[in-house]
Amino acid sequence: MSEDDRSRAEELLRNFKGDNYAFGNGALGKVGGYAAKLGKKLVVISDPYIRKIGVTNIVLQSLEKEGLIVVDEFDGARANAPREDVYRLAYQLASSDWDGIISIGGGSCIDSSKAALTLASYGGVIDDYFGTGKVSEKSGGNKNSLVAVQTASSSGAHLTKYSNITDMMTYQKKLIVDESIVPKFSVFQYDVTKTMPQSLTRDGGLDGIAHCWEVWTGSTGKDYYNKMSEIAYLAIKLIVENLPTTIKNGNDLNARYALGLGTDLGGYSIMIGGTNAGHLGSFSLIDILSHGRACAILNPYYTILFANAIQDQLKQISKIYRSAGFITEDVTGLSGRDLAEAVAKSMLALSRSIEFPTTLKESGATVEHINKMLEAAKDPQLKMKLQNMPIPMDVAAGDIDAFMKPTLEAAYTGDITLIPEL
Repeated sequence: MSEDDRSRAEELLRNFKGDNYAFGNGALGKVGGYAAKLGKKLVVISDPYIRKIGVTNIVLQSLEKEGLIVVDEFDGARANAPREDVYRLAYQLASSDWDGIISIGGGSCIDSSKAALTLASYGGVIDDYFGTGKVSEKSGGNKNSLVAVQTASSSGAHLTKYSNITDMMTYQKKLIVDESIVPKFSVFQYDVTKTMPQSLTRDGGLDGIAHCWEVWTGSTGKDYYNKMSEIAYLAIKLIVENLPTTIKNGNDLNARYALGLGTDLGGYSIMIGGTNAGHLGSFSLIDILSHGRACAILNPYYTILFANAIQDQLKQISKIYRSAGFITEDVTGLSGRDLAEAVAKSMLALSRSIEFPTTLKESGATVEHINKMLEAAKDPQLKMKLQNMPIPMDVAAGDIDAFMKPTLEAAYTGDITLIPEL
């Protein structure tokens, strides 16, 4: 990572979150100062693994230095934030006496904490809050009293208005989107990621790319396009250049710092605009694929589908993949679908380099998974994903069957000739 890239990424994050976000070296020591602004009595939610490696203890020491009282400690949610875990946490929070919550973990822990805190505060069932702005209808716009302490370079959950919750009976994710669930304060000390499993590093890096790429491609013609272009370009550059290095040497703290910055900028991206096709499909694949892997499979194929609407983005991102060695030929003269196919192939090459599958069939998906993704795309609670696409899809107009279905069939087989012109 160059000093210029590091400095600019840090500047962008400071502009984004101001004094409400502590990131980088020594950040864990600042949790206590943030927590004190919530009140005296605190509940700490953390994963057993996070406690085992000592991160929770560092946070507890920071709270103790501020003279704060930990009234309860609860386990965070399992992977993918099952709704059962959200209800369990909501009950525990409703039964405790606290002024604020500290959530320590990855995206699932933080997402479930956001949702559980919402239920404990405003009642109802989780389905009441799926969609956009449902929490604010109850909160009046007040933010939940949460300090989010991130431990994985991945989802950006500590910075954002999103909470992904899973119905484990149907293996379907749904989404709460609301400014009221943005944590009041956030902390991410990037070097703690060196203790995370390598699979999480891989998944998180590709999830970060998906956040940036989906929002960037969906911002064509929007008034924030230039801003989004700078953020996404820098974030994707940091991740593509440093993810393979981090996998080869997990103790390379410079590369890990770069990944942290890159995925944090991914979090910034999804606060500017929304994700679209890749994320929508990933919500129906949780029984066979981690979130980052699902997005990494789907996005190259959607890149080809939306080729004509994202030419500027393709020209810019091709430079990153060319410099990193994932595009081996000169593509400066390409345009239209040809350029999109070259970029899509480079995305798949990155996935292969870190031993990710590149087709749905290779990952163990079936035709039933394709049908499930198509049905989910017609769910009104996920309509925002269709609206966020570079060319929005309309369920009533038959776009799901006309355009999404053959694209998913291409993602299943790897045959890009199946992808229609749009």
